[in-house]
Amino acid sequence: MDYLNQLNESQRNAVVSTEGPVMVIAGAGSGKTRVLTYRIAHLIAKGVDPFSILSLTFTNKAAQEMKERIGKIVGYSDSRNIWMGTFHSVFARILRSEAEKIGYPSNFTIYDTQDAKNLIKTILKEQGLDEKVYKPGLVLNRISTAKNNLISPQAYATNTTIQSEDIQSAKPKLGLVYQIYSDRCFKSGAMDFDDLLYKTNVLLRDFPDVLYKYQHRFKYVLVDEYQDTNFSQYVIVKKLVAVYQNVCVVGDDAQSIYAFRGANIQNILNFEKDYPEVKTFKLEQNYRSTKNIVNAANSIIENNKDQIKKNVYTDNEVGEKIKVYKAATDNEEGKMIANLIYDTQLSKQAKNSHFAILYRTNAQSRAMEESLRRKNIPYKIYGGLSFYQRKEVKDLLSYFRMVINPKDEEALKRIINYPARGIGNTTIDKLTITANNNETDIWNVINNLNKFNTGLNTGAQTKIGEFVAMISSFVTQLKTKNAFDLGNEIAATSGLLKDLYTDRTPEGISRYENIQELLNGLKEFTETENELEEDVTPRGLAEFIQDVALLTNADDEKVEDRDKVTLMTIHSAKGLEFPYVYIVGLEENLFPSQMALSSRVDLEEERRLFYVAITRAEKEVALSFASSRYKWGNLIFCEPSRFIEEINEEHLEMMFSVQSPVLSRQ
Repeated sequence: MDYLNQLNESQRNAVVSTEGPVMVIAGAGSGKTRVLTYRIAHLIAKGVDPFSILSLTFTNKAAQEMKERIGKIVGYSDSRNIWMGTFHSVFARILRSEAEKIGYPSNFTIYDTQDAKNLIKTILKEQGLDEKVYKPGLVLNRISTAKNNLISPQAYATNTTIQSEDIQSAKPKLGLVYQIYSDRCFKSGAMDFDDLLYKTNVLLRDFPDVLYKYQHRFKYVLVDEYQDTNFSQYVIVKKLVAVYQNVCVVGDDAQSIYAFRGANIQNILNFEKDYPEVKTFKLEQNYRSTKNIVNAANSIIENNKDQIKKNVYTDNEVGEKIKVYKAATDNEEGKMIANLIYDTQLSKQAKNSHFAILYRTNAQSRAMEESLRRKNIPYKIYGGLSFYQRKEVKDLLSYFRMVINPKDEEALKRIINYPARGIGNTTIDKLTITANNNETDIWNVINNLNKFNTGLNTGAQTKIGEFVAMISSFVTQLKTKNAFDLGNEIAATSGLLKDLYTDRTPEGISRYENIQELLNGLKEFTETENELEEDVTPRGLAEFIQDVALLTNADDEKVEDRDKVTLMTIHSAKGLEFPYVYIVGLEENLFPSQMALSSRVDLEEERRLFYVAITRAEKEVALSFASSRYKWGNLIFCEPSRFIEEINEEHLEMMFSVQSPVLSRQ
């Protein structure tokens, strides 16, 4: 029990109160992860079976770090047996074992956003709908919102309010697209990210025996970042804990910033209504930031009406005041921030990785990037193009997906003629039409060309036959070869490695190296032990593909990226911390966003976003705004953000003299 001595009184109380519903309101930097970690370790130390503990996080990285910490306290054999991971990864695992009950194969594919958009584009084209009106991203967002609110395609089509909204927005066929999209995913044995939660709800709703099984398996359920849960996640948690009621949620209503993704702040605000017996603990001591930063953040968030009151404080040093800088233009703002970073590095011997530039929208990165490049300051854009979204990587992953689930039509269309094997778009269109007319999938058609009237000539049929034979040979090895051996063979036999190797341009070499890196990842994956002791199956390609499909942006970080200045949106920064933080573009209509100014609910979310931005900092915060910036080619004059005024002035230092030697230097 020595680990309990490492906790303050509030943390300790939250850790040892293991029975019944518990809510931990954790202020920024208050040791939330430590409480979650020690709480799980304490349960195991008390004799609770690790297999009966379910811990839900929002990134795989957070789950791995927690598991590592728990292992140090109670031993790694026990920590490995906890059901811990993101909502999507845990419920994907449950769906794998229960999929056949809802008509899916256990080897179902998980579509990422790009796969889903590609499918929607295909449907729009088939239905003769204009992509400029039915923008694929917007359509996908509408479908996602429906699923997160547990609205099926059938319910969508019969809901008069939804239909009225679609007609008013000149998109009356959205319901039809949702229905076809759902049918196509089902036919391809595929689920998108939202389906992993939506289908779990269907499973728990329609199969009482399955619900009973998992209610009794998970005697203790812990949920991190509860303020970020959506309705679908809320319902799953509520059902699973209904028997034992041993549910512990940890979060901070002041950091609820994902309403645009469906997160519902009411889940945490109303937790006491859902569980009247709840014990509430508040973690109010901030260990991360200086007094000036903590008090400034408090003075901002107290302007929100919808909140759980808490008094966040710190025993850290007073620290420097928050500096506010004014620039003439957005380009000038970029130069100013680059100069400030350069000077701070020199004066404080700070590393590049100690700095973060946070902005409200991705477009703001351009001026920052240009200025950092001019000063030779290395940087990385967090949340940019993920390694797994690069074309050549996605091509090989599509081969893997096809081998695991030959019905996966998005993967099939991507690789059937790559590398080029003479199967052109006309052939693919004929195959698609044949499959749709016969209410089957393309794989079934190309496997049985003699049974279907495809209208293809003998040459095309021969080439397709060779493709089918190649994929089928890989499929037969799926159960006998580990992930690396089979992945390596697919890369070589498919001709993909050879195709990339022959391109000796710098870009071609880079693409080839990316494939090598993917195969390195496969090797590492193959040699890593399974998470659960009860799972003794070899780590195959299917398991690897699931891991990749469930990676979040926060998990996809290369070692060589680490000593660089970080540029990211504030939404991406949540959960991270840096010694020096620069929050740029603090102007009305930019931050707060123009779209948030029409309602108090939206404005309060923007204010929480600003609170999150400031509380990322350990030592210093700088705020900046421009008097003018270009929007759509027009010069717009800007006013400072109201959020600057909301900070208690005793914590601010106005640095409006942008002509100082430091700031005017190029």
